[in-house]
Amino acid sequence: MINRSLNIAAVPLPIVRASRQANFAAVEVAMSQIRPDTDLVVLPELFSTGFISDADTLRREAEPSDGPAMQLMSRLARRYHMAIAGSFLAKNSDAADASVFNRAFLMEPSGEVTFYDKRHLFSLSPESTLLKAGNKPMPIVRYRGWNIALAVCYDLRFPVWCRNRNMHYDVVLLPSNWPSSRGYAFRHLLIGRAIENQAWFVGADCSGSDEYGCYDGMTVIVDHEGTIVAQSSSESPAEPVYSTADREQLELYRRRMPAWTVADQYKLLN
Repeated sequence: MINRSLNIAAVPLPIVRASRQANFAAVEVAMSQIRPDTDLVVLPELFSTGFISDADTLRREAEPSDGPAMQLMSRLARRYHMAIAGSFLAKNSDAADASVFNRAFLMEPSGEVTFYDKRHLFSLSPESTLLKAGNKPMPIVRYRGWNIALAVCYDLRFPVWCRNRNMHYDVVLLPSNWPSSRGYAFRHLLIGRAIENQAWFVGADCSGSDEYGCYDGMTVIVDHEGTIVAQSSSESPAEPVYSTADREQLELYRRRMPAWTVADQYKLLN
């Protein structure tokens, strides 16, 4: 199935810390209210647990890639015929390996799922000491005729990591927990990454607040020219944010501004 347009919803859920039951229930309600013509839904970073700074609780809440979170995502994607993206606390199935990852996913209605472990762990919080960084590049998924890349929150700050080599991706999904105290950086990095990569960027932040700050009004969708086309508001912080990416406009812009044809080459990983 090839879509000339891609209808995107970013859902700024309020996340209850270390309560999968409450967060799963909130996702079920949110999905039941998403516009039926939506192709792709993006949830916040660590949608099922939020960030957990206690090592014992973190290991207890982490789950395998076929655990309850992905079982729920599979059911909802199939039920509503929409792809769903986000991230969750993941552990490997090997009991001897105590590593925990911030694992992004893109669950398609068919049940096919793609994973990506967050590469850049936030050094101003315990995330960088409690979790293990990923060691693979951002994956690119072909979905309804669009090439969609996965990244997570802090990855946005690293332009080399996000580089769109030969226009391999059209849209980047960025599940986030990015507080408003750094909101200027978040919006302008999304704009900058969209301009330099000539692609859509979907920054799906949570809502509410915790000890790290307030997140209301921080969900932002930016088009391939760097224009903010949709964003959440402080008045209705948990309401979904919608926008539609247009294939014809994207291709026309890339032909008019072929900066990517002279982009510098680089090496992703050592």
